[in-house]
Amino acid sequence: MTELPRRSFLATAAISAGMLGSRRSFGGGAASCGERLRVGIIGCGGQGSSLAVKFAEIADVVCVCDPDEARRNQLGQKVNAAQAVSDLRRVLDDKTIDAVVVATPDHWHAPAAILACEAGKHVYVEKPQSHNLLESRWLLQAARRNKVVVQHGTQSRSNPLIADGVQLLREGIIGEVLVARAWNVQRRGSIGKEMPSEIPQGIDYDLWVGPAEYMPYQKNRLHYQWHWWYNFGTGDIGNDGTHEIDYARWGLGVEGLPSSAMAIGGKYFVDDDQQYPDTATCVFEWPNTGEVHKRRQLIFEMRLWDGSFPHNCDGGAEFHGSEGRMVLSKRGKLEVFDSKGKKVENPTPKEPTKVDGKHQLDFLNAIRERRKPNADVAIGHDSVALVHFANASVRLGRSLQIDAATEQIKNDAEANLLLGRVYRKEGHWATPKAGT
Repeated sequence: MTELPRRSFLATAAISAGMLGSRRSFGGGAASCGERLRVGIIGCGGQGSSLAVKFAEIADVVCVCDPDEARRNQLGQKVNAAQAVSDLRRVLDDKTIDAVVVATPDHWHAPAAILACEAGKHVYVEKPQSHNLLESRWLLQAARRNKVVVQHGTQSRSNPLIADGVQLLREGIIGEVLVARAWNVQRRGSIGKEMPSEIPQGIDYDLWVGPAEYMPYQKNRLHYQWHWWYNFGTGDIGNDGTHEIDYARWGLGVEGLPSSAMAIGGKYFVDDDQQYPDTATCVFEWPNTGEVHKRRQLIFEMRLWDGSFPHNCDGGAEFHGSEGRMVLSKRGKLEVFDSKGKKVENPTPKEPTKVDGKHQLDFLNAIRERRKPNADVAIGHDSVALVHFANASVRLGRSLQIDAATEQIKNDAEANLLLGRVYRKEGHWATPKAGT
């Protein structure tokens, strides 16, 4: 891991504390309200393909990019892109492209997004916005330095139901919100056990690995199964869990990093090659000062072998307040119960929310209007920090005490190493670093 000098830590803390500017502080090449923006898609897997189709309805998708020749050609034809390329630098070098969508494996999220910021492109980056906390901080800095819009792919920030639920919490419908409990419960299959093998024709595997440590090609390391390897993914805490963690944190009303994080878990169910846990319970607290009425707690549960969904939702969040509780899920559920457990009928916020469910359109409009999007990179940073703290705590088997100002783990050098990563020993053109 590359250590970030203390002056960079303090600079980032200052940014987070209020130097980000107003909601309309963005410059760059913003198009006029009626002009269609030109977009490049980086990553042509399942999510990249889905996003390409959505963006093609509201923008001009002019280029698609993926190291897998078959995938990029198929998607290019589907959205009528003028170009289908393997190297993302060709997308970034195109001066006519206004924005890029980064829908690569996790280990490419921040490196590609940072390079795009430096090239003056606006960025829609899939969740989690980084493979590790250090890269997320660098992405935040790059976005602000280049005055570009960066939208995190946590669509719940543009979900009217979720926004209404959060507004109700702000209006005090369950009193003072003290605890949020989020969950990701589903049954995932085994990725099996494989050995390194020959790279399939048409895949530039070296380019796919990019700045990460090089590992030989193996069938269960590519195309979605990369999620479960430390070198490439963030496990399901970072995959589906990012969504629930994000709106649980939003509803809880906390900002910035927690003061403590603890997580237990491991592989309880499937015996295969995957390295990340299939079971985890994670707890975060803001702030750990002992002051009554200021402390808040967020609990996240993950079980990847369970078909019994809490409140009949595979993912969701439950908020506990001094005067009741709320169940909220992106699956379409918003239920409120008073302090005696009686259901509140048709809860409606007094102040209407203004989101319309169009997360991708919000990104494009933020570019045109020179403002921050609904899931701004700074919001994404605070949410993915919980993912990275949880993964570090599970791997180490111990709780973490966090210095929110420097974004470091107190008195734990081993834990701090897990907040960054090791890159290729021989170096790589996409390896990110502070200030670039």
